[in-house]
Amino acid sequence: MTACKGPDSPLAQLQRWYRSPLGTELARLECACVQQLLHDTFGYYLVQIGVTESFRDALATSRIRHRIAMPCDPPPLARAPAIVGLASQLPLASDSIDALFLPHTLDFSPDPQAVLREAERILIPEGRLIVIGFNAISTWGLRGLLRGSRGPAPWCGRFRTNYQMEAWLSDLGFALERREFLMFRPPLTRALGPGGPRIETLGRRLLPALGGVYVLRAVKRVSTLTPLRPSWRGRRQLLPGRVEPTARRNPHV
Repeated sequence: MTACKGPDSPLAQLQRWYRSPLGTELARLECACVQQLLHDTFGYYLVQIGVTESFRDALATSRIRHRIAMPCDPPPLARAPAIVGLASQLPLASDSIDALFLPHTLDFSPDPQAVLREAERILIPEGRLIVIGFNAISTWGLRGLLRGSRGPAPWCGRFRTNYQMEAWLSDLGFALERREFLMFRPPLTRALGPGGPRIETLGRRLLPALGGVYVLRAVKRVSTLTPLRPSWRGRRQLLPGRVEPTARRNPHV
C-alpha cells in the first residue's frame, strides 16, 4: 500500500472516509454506476477486493450467484463470505472468477500492474473487470497532488488517468466495454449544497473527462480455438489446494 499518514492501512482509512458527507455522496454515485454495470453481468462468482462496506448494497443486486469479499481489514466476524490475501497474489484458481470489482484498490496498491495481472489470471475468458479510480486530471487529482502522502486517505493515494489505466488493460488483453466519469463537484463539503446537481449535469455535458472519478468495465479476451467460456459443469475450483499467482514481470512498471 501507499504510505498514508496514520496507523492503519490506506484502504481502511478510505472506508472510514466514505462515512463523511463528501464520501457518502461519492459512494452514492459510485454505487449507482456499479449497479448499472453489473446489471447485464452473469455467472457464478463475483469477487470484490478492497473497500467492501460502502458497496454491499450495490453488489447485492447483482445477478451473479455468489458474491465474495476480500476486504482491506477483515473483521473478526464477517457478514459475508470473505477471503484474506494480497491483491497482487490472490489465493484463487486461474480462470475461476466471472467478475472482479476493484473499487479504488489500484489507487493504493504499490504495484497496480501486478494486481491487474492477477485479475487477468483469475478471470474466466469473457470475464468482466470493473475498476474505480480517482482521476488525476480533475479537481480531486489536484487536491491529492497538493496533499500528497502527508495526508490520510483518499488524498495519499496514487491517482492516475483513465488513459493510463486503459493502456494497462489493453496490454493484458482486456477490451474496454464502458467508461463513466463521476463527481464533477470539487472535493469540498460546501460543494454538496443545492447547486451540486447542476454542476454534475454541466460537467457531464461539457467536460466529461474531468470527473473526479472514472469507472471502467473491461472484458477479458482470449485468442483460442476452443470455446471461450468453460462449460458450467466443468468449472474449476475457486480455492484449489495450491495456488500459483502470476510471476510475470512488466518492464514498464
